Formats: sequence, C-alpha cells, structure tokens
Amino acid sequence: MSQHKKWIRFVLAFVIITLISVVVMYISVTNGTYDISPLEVYETIFGFDQNDAFDLVIFEFRLPRIIIGALVGFALGIAGAVLQGVTRNQLADPGILGIHAAAGMSIVLFMFFIQGTISGAGWFTLFNMSFFGWVGGMAAAMFLLLFSRTYGVMDPTKLILVGIASNSGFSAVTLYISLKMNPQDFEMATVWLSGSIYSASWDQIIAILPWIVIAVPIMMMKTSQLNALQFDDTTTVGIGVNQSRERTILLLCSVALISACVSVSGSIGFVGLIAPHIARRLVGINHLHILPISGLLGMFIVIFGDFIGKTIFAPAELPVGIVVSIIGVPYFIYLLIKARKIT
Repeated sequence: MSQHKKWIRFVLAFVIITLISVVVMYISVTNGTYDISPLEVYETIFGFDQNDAFDLVIFEFRLPRIIIGALVGFALGIAGAVLQGVTRNQLADPGILGIHAAAGMSIVLFMFFIQGTISGAGWFTLFNMSFFGWVGGMAAAMFLLLFSRTYGVMDPTKLILVGIASNSGFSAVTLYISLKMNPQDFEMATVWLSGSIYSASWDQIIAILPWIVIAVPIMMMKTSQLNALQFDDTTTVGIGVNQSRERTILLLCSVALISACVSVSGSIGFVGLIAPHIARRLVGINHLHILPISGLLGMFIVIFGDFIGKTIFAPAELPVGIVVSIIGVPYFIYLLIKARKIT
C-alpha cells in the first residue's frame, strides 16, 4: 500500500472515531437519571440559561466524568500501544503485566498511611497519589525487565508469565492493606480499584493533565525509534538505535500515564490491549499512526463503557472497569487462540 493511501486511511479512521466519540459524549451529557434536552445543555454550557439544577448536573457531575473518561481512555490506549511495541508482544497490557496492580497497591498504601494527614482532597493530593502510583508502576516495570530476560534478551513468553505472577502478588498485598482499613475507606478503595469514574471532579482533571501533556508528546516524538524496536536486536543496533535508552524512556512515559490513570479511575483493564489491536487493523504497523488512533479508540471504549454502566443498570451503576472487562476477556481469549494458531 502506498504512503498516500496509508495517510488517507489514518485520516479517515481519525475523523470517524472522533465523530463517534463526540456522539457518545453528547448522548452521555443529555441522558441519565436526570434528562436534559440538547438546547438546555447548549444554553447551560454557554451561560445563556442560569439554571442552578442544570449547572449542578452538567458542570459538577457529567462533564468532569466524560472528560476524565476521555483522558483516561486516551492515555491507556497510547500506553498500551507503546508497551506492546517496546516488548514486541501484542498480548502485553498494563493490567496483564502487573503495572495496574502495582500502581493500585502504591495508591492504596498512600490512602492508608498518608491521605488522612493531608487536609482536603484537591489537585495536590491527587497529584501525590499519581506520584505514588508512578513509583509502584516503576517497581513493576523494573521487576519485569529484571526477570523476563533470557541470556540478556527479553523473552515475550516469560514477560507474560512474570507479569501474571507480579499482578497476583501486588493484588494480594493490595487486598491485605485494604482489609486493614476502616469500613468506610475499605468500601471506597474497593469501588475505586474496580475501575470507576463516577466520582470524577475537575481536581482530578487538573491532576492527570500534566502527565498526559508531558508523556504523550515524548511518545509521539519516539515513534520512529519505536518502529525500529520491532526488528530483532541485531538489526536495531545496526541501524543506530540505542535499545536500552529508548526502551527505558518509553517505559517511563508509559508507566507515568498508567499510574496517573489509576490514581483517578482505579484499574480499568483491557483498554491498553484492545485499542492497539484494533488500531493496527485500521492503520497498519506504523506507530506514528497507531498511537493517536489507539488513544482515540481507548477514549471511545472508556466513554462508551461508562455510558453503558450508568444507563443499562440504572438506578444502580456498574463501574466502567467491569463493563470493559466483560468486553475484554473474550477478546483476550480470541487473541490467545489466534497467537496459538500462528505459532
């Protein structure tokens, strides 16, 4: 396929996914337990109608929730694509590799030992939660890099096995810490760990934005190196790519995004697995195209999953993490079967 046709496919995919996501956002803003007409939404957002009830519903509940869902989905989609590229393993995923569990464990530790000593729950506290999550995510990443090598070369099969083992270990520690909490904090931690954005706020948006603004541009600037990392180690070194340095930079950025997402939404699994696979089917293997499309697909998956969770089971709400997992588990099994047939 010519370069021109590839760009056309990328632009079409970008526009279509963006439009579909905007439609889902529009439906999510106007529908819910308290329905608001499109005209009322327009007048409230642009200040033409000073209705306190509409202001409360839109600006305090629905808009923060939609924006957090979009940011988290976008970040997880890009981080998943980068992790799969760095590890050369299309089954790699932040959840499967244990990064979600490690970040979650660190944040639960923060909630248990430190949160009560910091007054308020503003963006500074949330930023500290993101930092603690980053430390935990880095611990998981270093653990993976240390134990998934065979004769100095990263083994994709061993990577998955080590990731599953570390995921179980970090999850067990998280459960133990949670059981030591008082009942109110335990309930909050349990709902949060299941992957939920129903308590989204503008403070959370402010806390997650710096991580995305810093990490995503670095990842986009490294797409040519990420493409080069798909070759075997000898070829990669031969074309002048410093594998260790590039992998470390990309891994650090991925862990930063994942940890920031976990700090505001808990563990939403499978987004980083599903989005890159669909992106590759749509736009090919060039990471310059894969990363933005994967981010947009992740955004759509989280927003749509949250909309399903809050409407299908109304007045009760199903956390978006559970909705995405219901979709993700069968897809993961399909990928495993497909990989087995190829090998």
